[in-house]
Amino acid sequence: MRYAIVGAGAIGGYLGARLALAGEQVTFIARNKNLAAINSRGFHLRLPDGSTQHASTVRAVQDPAEAGPQDVVLLTTKAHQVRELLPGLRALFGPDTVVVTMINGVPWWYFQRLGGAFDGRALASVDPDGALAAGIEVERLIGSIVYPAAELVEPGVVRLVEGNRFTLGELDGQRTPRIEALSKSLMAAGFKAPVSRDIRSEIWVKLWGNLSFNPISALTHATLEEICRFPPSRDLVARMMSEARMVGEKLGVEFKVSLDQRIAGAQSVGAHKTSMLQDVEHGRALELEALVGSVAELARITDTPTPTVDAIYAATALLAKTLADRKGRLEVLPV
Repeated sequence: MRYAIVGAGAIGGYLGARLALAGEQVTFIARNKNLAAINSRGFHLRLPDGSTQHASTVRAVQDPAEAGPQDVVLLTTKAHQVRELLPGLRALFGPDTVVVTMINGVPWWYFQRLGGAFDGRALASVDPDGALAAGIEVERLIGSIVYPAAELVEPGVVRLVEGNRFTLGELDGQRTPRIEALSKSLMAAGFKAPVSRDIRSEIWVKLWGNLSFNPISALTHATLEEICRFPPSRDLVARMMSEARMVGEKLGVEFKVSLDQRIAGAQSVGAHKTSMLQDVEHGRALELEALVGSVAELARITDTPTPTVDAIYAATALLAKTLADRKGRLEVLPV
């Protein structure tokens, strides 16, 4: 299949390298140093055992029109970056192109094809002017949850920390021929790619941790392991997750793991910096609305009190504003 990877970062690089090595035709939509590195050296994937895989057949373009229509478009950017890329994305769309949203947090399409009382409702936190809903037809969309942890260590080089699972799901829960084909393609590349009939509940399993661990790490500069092992911060995580679970359950979400299991899973990752902490250290915009602001909005929609989530959201939003206003970054360094 022809794959366009929109976002040549850690997860996009991991996916693109493995898919290319499995024989798929992969084009990255990239810019600047990543663009040059991929076209000159291909993409390198460093594995946890110390070995390296080299995908030499991939190519990169800055203008999606150079790539042309694709079979599959994988959106692997941060949630807030999709909007700025939207004008060019349509050049990647043919009549049957599917768009897989491999983005953390609550997606803009959450209430599309949901059914029930909230069907079709818009989410202002992640799509304030409706541009995403208008720019990408709902018929193209397939949801996905990204479980691996990886890091872009230099242009065209990704270090895999752990994981190889990407859960997939049609928005209406159907098991269609196109999602079966996509799952088989990802599995042939060495990934676990189960198809879920309830993609929103799967989203919440990942979101449940992200909405707490990401902002807490951004505020404290602590790793996942440190947050879990320090009793006050572990309790803070549990309170945020308890509030979020009430929101999710009002939306019909089934939480298939316990709160303690979810925290233990994060702790087992070890001394890993969350993506939001990495963004703070590098002076990049924070993925705050998709991970936390959206949950606060869903709480208002479902009339659910979330005082802890709201407080952490406010503190992290101020941090994000301060960094943006001062064009700065924050990092804890030895003295």
